[in-house]
Amino acid sequence: MPARPAGTYGPGMGATTVAARARGVTKTYGDGQAAVTAVDGVDLDIPAGSFTAVMGPSGSGKSTLMHCMAGLDTVTSGRLWTGEIEIARLRERQLTRLRRDRIGFVFQAYNLLPALNAAANITLPLDIAGRAADPEWVGTVIDTVGLRDRLRHRPSELSGGQQQRVAVARALASRPEIVFADEPTGNLDSKASAEVLGLLRGSVREFGQTVVMVTHDPVAAGYADQVVFLADGRIAGGLARPTPESVLDAMKNLGG
Repeated sequence: MPARPAGTYGPGMGATTVAARARGVTKTYGDGQAAVTAVDGVDLDIPAGSFTAVMGPSGSGKSTLMHCMAGLDTVTSGRLWTGEIEIARLRERQLTRLRRDRIGFVFQAYNLLPALNAAANITLPLDIAGRAADPEWVGTVIDTVGLRDRLRHRPSELSGGQQQRVAVARALASRPEIVFADEPTGNLDSKASAEVLGLLRGSVREFGQTVVMVTHDPVAAGYADQVVFLADGRIAGGLARPTPESVLDAMKNLGG
């Protein structure tokens, strides 16, 4: 399937609910002649209950855009929403609460605490927030990621794939409205990558989760419902029902 034209991307897939929106989002680092525009006037809708992959050449702004949409970085101009909440209107304490209660994160480096076992790492965000975990839900997540027999192991006693499964479980434990994953398989071999991608795909299918994943890997993107392509900080098109082959073809046209 050919790449769709640049522009607002997402609800055209047939979704009726939007989990996150960006309108005219620009992010610039530095000032004057040294200024670098990482994201340049992006309009983007993320359909609720979908798996969206964001791709582009190195330096295209894909991770910067995700960090802005997740409330981890501020924008230079433009507007962002999580559900119906506009991020820029929030005070720091409100933004912290939004990230804690409504957004999950999975990153390439796992970000697990080495002194805690897998069970404690999974519930850590809830513990920090002073919120009681829902035992039934957390149990369902643990069984889904296949970690029931590894809960007492610390990260150093787990493989890379198992550590990333802990990170996925941690992101899902608080039942966030949207999960952002930044190159979640970048440190994994092909078998472990397939396991983690299957978990993210399954969380959309079985739990109705919304997942946004930044990746450079056409195989990883093939797990998504749709792919959004960035080039030079701007949306350069997209694919519905992607396959690794169709993603690779589209990336060649972007210089990726």
